[in-house]
Amino acid sequence: MVALIRIHTLAEAGVPLARVQQLLDADPDEFAAEVRRIDAQLRAEVRRLQRNRTRIAALASGDSLALPPSVVDYLDRLRGMGVDERILQLERDAWIMVAAQVPDEIDAVIARKQAELDDPDMVRLYLLLSQAADWTADEPRIVELADALETLMNRSIASGASENPDEVDDTLIDLVDATTLASSPVAVRLLAILNERGWRGWTRVQRIHDPVDPLDES
Repeated sequence: MVALIRIHTLAEAGVPLARVQQLLDADPDEFAAEVRRIDAQLRAEVRRLQRNRTRIAALASGDSLALPPSVVDYLDRLRGMGVDERILQLERDAWIMVAAQVPDEIDAVIARKQAELDDPDMVRLYLLLSQAADWTADEPRIVELADALETLMNRSIASGASENPDEVDDTLIDLVDATTLASSPVAVRLLAILNERGWRGWTRVQRIHDPVDPLDES
């Protein structure tokens, strides 16, 4: 009976069954040394499981799996503003590509983007984009969206600020633009309106000419 109690006690303490008999046969010094070895192994296993829990938590959070913390914080701020999850998905996908290409610059880029969200006009633009997720290509409010975007672009040019990191190459810019345009017919019409007003591009916006006044063509 005593032997069974000792076996049960050792097993409950986490001693592998294959090593229980070895401990039962050991003298006091050998017993103490073996227990210390088992304790070290158990602590190592606990650390491994804690690391696994951290990884699982990152997987569950979604954004943090492929994005640096600065971008995750930015996306969380947009989410807190009420930005539609479909818009956030487009933002997330774009930032994954940008962060992969310019990992050393991404925190500085996001710092600028965070500062932009202090501008009520930028917040208005994001909320309009959220509404646009349910629009069709003939929605009249697309013009309002174009107006809001053009206001910010004109302000950026006047201040001499750059909306996008120069380190991002043209191939990636083209890919992000194509992904955005493929996401919604609203984006296609919005870009067409901006082109008519003298703007080119979506991710890296450039003024290519002054808008044409229809009265000047008559």
